[in-house]
Amino acid sequence: MTVVAELIDQGRYPLGYPESPALVREVARLRQSLAEIGAAEAPGFLSARGLELCVADAEALAPRHYKSVGEGTAYLEEPDPHWPVGHPRATRRRYSVGVVAYDQFPENSPIRRLYEWPGVVDFVAAVLERAPLYRYADPLGALNLAVMGDADELQWHYNQTDFVVSLALRDADAGGDFEVAPKLRSQADENYPSVARILAGDSAGVTRLPMTPGTLLIFEGRHSLHRVSPIRGATTRLVGLLAYDTKRGTCSTELLQLARYGRVA
Repeated sequence: MTVVAELIDQGRYPLGYPESPALVREVARLRQSLAEIGAAEAPGFLSARGLELCVADAEALAPRHYKSVGEGTAYLEEPDPHWPVGHPRATRRRYSVGVVAYDQFPENSPIRRLYEWPGVVDFVAAVLERAPLYRYADPLGALNLAVMGDADELQWHYNQTDFVVSLALRDADAGGDFEVAPKLRSQADENYPSVARILAGDSAGVTRLPMTPGTLLIFEGRHSLHRVSPIRGATTRLVGLLAYDTKRGTCSTELLQLARYGRVA
């Protein structure tokens, strides 16, 4: 069995050695990126062998996915009837995505073993400057594999959690880019005019992060509007979603589980 550390490019990301100059440089760079655009990419996080193993793992898991298709708002909630037609709170856009739940990953899954490894948890905590972090307690939502094929997409939305960690494994033939309008809202200002502008198709101020296999992305999405652009082609886009929180015991609601996985834990 491959040692978990061997899945990662230890030359650039020597996890477990927090005082390493290489790791200190990378953490500083990622923190700066978070401060500027609310997103931090760690390219080449997986070693060549690690990427090969994780892609093979994802390909084996992908047929187990549950597919959800529908229309949702940018706020991932049912809009209150008092919002007028055309208001961002009441505007729905299409989503279509397949998801493999945590309890479908076997214990020897390379992706699962990487997610559960303390070295990765500590690295994410260092970048976010939020230690300690804990893995989700959710038996379905702690670790997911997002499976997206032709015509799949994720609508513009804000996250309901402070941050998301994703692991890019395989890109689609076309589309499937991560697009973000950094720090569009704040606790004091929802900035509805800018949200409405982007929902209407205006890309001014939007940053596009192409999907590059082997990249770890740490993203603060509560205040940055974002989406996955429509996918084209026969090659499925495969992304691992690693869920951590600053609190122990975090779980998804049964409503969210049912919508995302077609079942509850």
